[in-house]
Amino acid sequence: MERSSTLLKAARIIQEQREEIATMETINNGKPIFEARMDVDTSWQCLQYYAGLAGSIAGQHTQLPGGSFAYTRREPLGVCVGIGAWNYPFQIACWKSAPALACGNAMVFKPSPCTPISAVMLSEIYSQAGVPRGLFSVVQGGAATGQFLCQHPSVAKVSFTGSVSTGIKIMEMASHGVKPVTLELGGKSPLLVFSDCVLENAVKGALMANFLSQGEVCSNGTRVFVQRDILHAFTKEVVTQTQKIKIGDPLLNDTRMGALINHPHLKRVLSFVAQAKEQGAEVLCGGEAYVPDDPKLSSGFYMSPCVLGNCEDSMTCVKEEIFGPVMSILPFDTEEEALGRANSTCFGLAGGVFTRDLQRAHRVVAGLQAGTCFINNYNVTPVELPFGGYKMSGFGRENGRAAIAYYSQLKTVYVEMGNVESVF
Repeated sequence: MERSSTLLKAARIIQEQREEIATMETINNGKPIFEARMDVDTSWQCLQYYAGLAGSIAGQHTQLPGGSFAYTRREPLGVCVGIGAWNYPFQIACWKSAPALACGNAMVFKPSPCTPISAVMLSEIYSQAGVPRGLFSVVQGGAATGQFLCQHPSVAKVSFTGSVSTGIKIMEMASHGVKPVTLELGGKSPLLVFSDCVLENAVKGALMANFLSQGEVCSNGTRVFVQRDILHAFTKEVVTQTQKIKIGDPLLNDTRMGALINHPHLKRVLSFVAQAKEQGAEVLCGGEAYVPDDPKLSSGFYMSPCVLGNCEDSMTCVKEEIFGPVMSILPFDTEEEALGRANSTCFGLAGGVFTRDLQRAHRVVAGLQAGTCFINNYNVTPVELPFGGYKMSGFGRENGRAAIAYYSQLKTVYVEMGNVESVF
């Protein structure tokens, strides 16, 4: 209950500092201020949610023959390491620390060197709320710092959000100490749009699945499979709406797309578009470096949101995670075909389906090899629901009650109420 009270205080402080945190988040990573505010809101909601669960964390009681019984205890792991990504710096720090603290652990958090500030702000908020000194610590640094944390003998668990390549290294390092890991890695998620969908909603869903945070979202549904009957109508409307997206100063309320994280990443995303053209894809709109009218933004890392048509499953833009505002549209004919192609990937983070046929919707999501699925929406992640992937998108879950199991360990206690029956 003490943990609950402290987490509630921290949540209230985050609410009070909403604008300050959101502004810093926007300056730090370039996403529009309206999105940063949404991130801050889901952050304090996360703390509230685990504050509510903290007092209910308990084991089970089991009756056994002869009056004997057993019970389980759910105990803290100890010192947990959280390693965050640069696309949701403050939110990820909350998603990892709230369940860790609710379960009675300490957390050492390493933010991305690209976005070092948000986690420090969270640390200050925790201190103001009364979290004891040392229970949430921030350590800055790059790969060497992450390696040190993973290999430190006092660390009991590692939770990482980031690329598959780095996740593999972290899993390998943690394995030497037999440390449990939670890995939330990349994705190349499918969005299946059937001809019986509500077209307007499907278009909105596709935009939400591709262009939030400049497309720098691990769960994005970047492979948009569209049933051939509505391919033309869907594509036309998606292009129309994509061309209306306002790019510019992310601190303005009406901006809908800000700047990518840095210049090397911008070059990488643009190179995917160039390669797609070489392989036969058609750029239906966008896909170019963008220079806003405001002179103070002229050196920013902006690009116009891109929609690719005439795509095939074998193309690099369809197979590899781009992590930028690039949507690939692919036609399909039958449900079985679409599902098979959707699952033909090493990733399995998310997936979605738009259809009026609810039997089909549930049938398709049951068949999707993905940890988080959406029916008639996309990229909606309430803190009450567990989030995580299949296959090379990682394992373990963040958010929801499921996260409690990943920040605690189970102890079984057998209680004998009679005499010992020895075979000796």
